[in-house]
Formats: sequence, C-alpha cells, structure tokens
Amino acid sequence: MGSIRLSDATDALFIDFRFNGKRCREYTALADTPANRKKLEKVLAKIESEIEAGTFKYEVYFPNSKALKRLPSPVPAEVVQPVPVAIQIQPAPAAAVAPTPLFKAFVDTWMQERSIEWRRSHIRSLLSTLNGRLIPHFGSKHVGQITKSDILLYRASLAEGPGRGDKSLSAKRINEIVGILCQILAEAAERFDFNSPGANVKRLRVRRTDVDPFSLTEVQSILATVRADYKNYFVVRFFTGMRTGEIHGLKWKYIDFERRLILVRETFVLGEDDYTKTDGSQRDIQMSQPVFEALREQYKATAKLSEYVFCNQLGQPLDNKNFSDRVWYPLLRHLGLNERRPYQMRHTAATLWLASGEAPEWIARQLGHTSTEMLFRVYSRYVPNLTRQDGSAMERLLASRLSQGNLVETEQGAHSSVYLPGTPRLPLPVPKLRGIRGGKGSAPAPQPGGDSETWSVDAASRAQPPPAWARLVPTSVKTHRLAHRPH
Repeated sequence: MGSIRLSDATDALFIDFRFNGKRCREYTALADTPANRKKLEKVLAKIESEIEAGTFKYEVYFPNSKALKRLPSPVPAEVVQPVPVAIQIQPAPAAAVAPTPLFKAFVDTWMQERSIEWRRSHIRSLLSTLNGRLIPHFGSKHVGQITKSDILLYRASLAEGPGRGDKSLSAKRINEIVGILCQILAEAAERFDFNSPGANVKRLRVRRTDVDPFSLTEVQSILATVRADYKNYFVVRFFTGMRTGEIHGLKWKYIDFERRLILVRETFVLGEDDYTKTDGSQRDIQMSQPVFEALREQYKATAKLSEYVFCNQLGQPLDNKNFSDRVWYPLLRHLGLNERRPYQMRHTAATLWLASGEAPEWIARQLGHTSTEMLFRVYSRYVPNLTRQDGSAMERLLASRLSQGNLVETEQGAHSSVYLPGTPRLPLPVPKLRGIRGGKGSAPAPQPGGDSETWSVDAASRAQPPPAWARLVPTSVKTHRLAHRPH
C-alpha cells in the first residue's frame, strides 16, 4: 500500500510505493498542502490500480527517474502514452514559486498590523528582541528560505553567546527569543503558503525555581526598620499581595474605606496608567486591620498632594527602579537578609494567608488568580495547615500506639476484638553463625586483614548459655543430630 509523504530534506511531497517487489520513491517539488496531497493521491491510486492489473509502465509516469536503471527495459517509444495533464507530476519551475519578502520587511508589516492588540510594555519588549537579536541575524533572508536547521543553529548560538552582564542567556530567555521567531514564521507561512520551519521546534527545558518569601519575623523586622515615609507602603504590599505596577498605580478613587476594599482596576507601566495584566487581575482586595490603619495614615499624608496613594514629593507615582536601588536593597543589606526582588512581598502575602489557614479560593481571588491551580503549584510546601496532608496524622498515630508497647488481642464478640497493652514479650533469639569451626568455648583466631572486633563479638555470642528453648530438646535428639551431622 503506497503513501504520500513529506521529505525532511526538501520539505516537499513524494510518492512511496512498491513495484516488482522493490520500494520506489519519486520526489516532487510540491509543497505540503491539502490540494497537492489530494492531487498526488489520485495519481497514486491510478498507479496502484495499474500495478494490480499488470499494465503499469514506470517510464510513462516517471520518464526521468533514476529508478528506471534497476527496472525492466522500457517499452518502445510508440507504445508510451503520456499521462493526462490533470494528474501529471512535474516539478514547479523556479520562476513559478511566489517570492516571499525579506524577514525585516515582513516584521515591519507584522508589527504594524498586530501592535494594536498588545500592551505598550509587550511592544517595548518585542522591539528590544527584534532589533537586538532577530533582525541582525535573519533580516536579509527571505522568510520562505529560513529552514528548521537555521533556527536550531541560531538557538545554539544564543546558548553560547553572552547575555546581560557576564552571564549567558538563560533557557527561559532563549525560549522567548526563538518563540517570537517561530510566531513570525508561522504567520508568514500562512500568508505565503509554505510550511513553517518552526512548527516542530521544541522549547528548552527550564529549571523550576522556588519562591523565597519572608517569614513573619522578618516582616516585623522590616516594618520596624524601614524609613517612616515608606512604612505604610510596605504594610500594604506585605499584607495584600499586590503587584508592583498595581500598587504604584493605585489611586484614592479605588480605596473604599467604608467596605474596607481595595479595587484593583489599573496598573502603572512604563510611566503611564494601563490596563491590568489580565482580566482576572481586576479584583477587590479585602483590607486587614493593619492595611486599613496604614491606608488611613497614608490618606493624611498624600490625599491632598496626589491622586495616587503612594507618590513622591512631586505627587508622581513611585518609580520601581528608584525604589529598588535606594530603598529596597539597602534595607535588606542593613538587616542582613538575603537579597531578593521586591516581588517576593507578593509571595509573602500568599504564604502568610496559607499559614493562617485561609481558604484557597479566597486567597486566589485576593491575588488575582482565576483558579487555585497556580496557588497549589507555586506554594505547595506552604499549605500543610490547610490540607492536613503533611504526615502529621501518621506521626501522631505512630507516637500514640508505639508508646503503649505490645498489644494483646481480647475477644469482645463474634466479629469484633480489641487490642490492649499486654506483657512484654521476649524477642526471638539470634541464631548462631554456621560454617565457622573452632575449639569449644574459644573463638577462632582473627584472619589476616579481618575484623578483630567482629571475631570477638562472635566468640562472645558462642560463650553465652543456650536459649531456653534449646534446653527443652531431649538429650537423645541432640545426640542423634550431632552423630549425623555431615563433616
């Protein structure tokens, strides 16, 4: 049974069938499209029907094939009839192939068409990757000429090249760069009707990193040490789990003191107010008493100065880099705490809620997660008090039962029994070692290179009196066994 297959070398279709007991493969220049596959399937069906009827002539379908050399001699020229044009297989001439644009030109078109769908922060990140990585390497190539091998070689060069500072690029960053390239090529392949070379490129494996939240003791130390004008800011971040852009873009119109709610509706990104990260990020956070009191104090300080809850002396939102360099990292160094990103304050809020036994659905809503899946995946080791699936139940059971000593079964009825503490039982005796010969009551001399301590222990065990059960065996039985013992 023949088949239509795709060549890995040419990315074109070929016919695979058997004729006269030999496997035959005839390659074409047709791209892998439904129309071309349907066309070749018709040809293959006709070939197989003629092979079965004994009328198939190889040179009629493939007059220029190299396989003709190993097949029977062709029939006379006057017998050869051309294949109908409707099913004729001919490689497409080079001039007939529709040219594809240069990678750089297509990227410009792609950005103009899609930028309306993206946030400014995403556009900025894309432009940085395109101008710094992809366009310098692929800009002068036609999008239709880029192959899977080109992508894999480029990915390998990224792993060897330098990244930020003296460090090499991480697997996560390499996946981001190659992912953008594959996304562009997939769009081009759909428009210009060719197979996307990045369709089967696998992502590199990224190592999982654990969160590094602060303990409640560390949080108390930070709040007691931080400068006074930032104390309210730290209280709100530690006990609400708000993201950096969310708390920097928080406005007084979104503070509901009456219902004790913080309405997350905007975020501050790249110097401008913007929509939240996702639709699920639009949420109402309940104020705890420390947060409520901190916001009341902050209202007295900035309500008349700015529409933003936390702002600088000019009434502008806080700058994340300025906060990190001048407040956050100096504070951690002053307290001798491990250096970590300010985002760990969000993780701290989540772990404190979990440690206190709050419901996971409620915590997920406070953090802006659409489900509890991410909550359990990221903070799984911080939920023992919530699920009680931490081994403590088995620990208590073993501690209570093993401390009672041996248990004796006492019948209470036809189908029930109870176990009560009983008299301690003697352990089973340790059997004597066999296969070691020596004088009675004396231990064999230690062998060269042996363990003298082991020999002394064995000798001591043989010097012990026989166990009680051995004294119950009749002397005649013991004499009989000794007499028949093999030597």
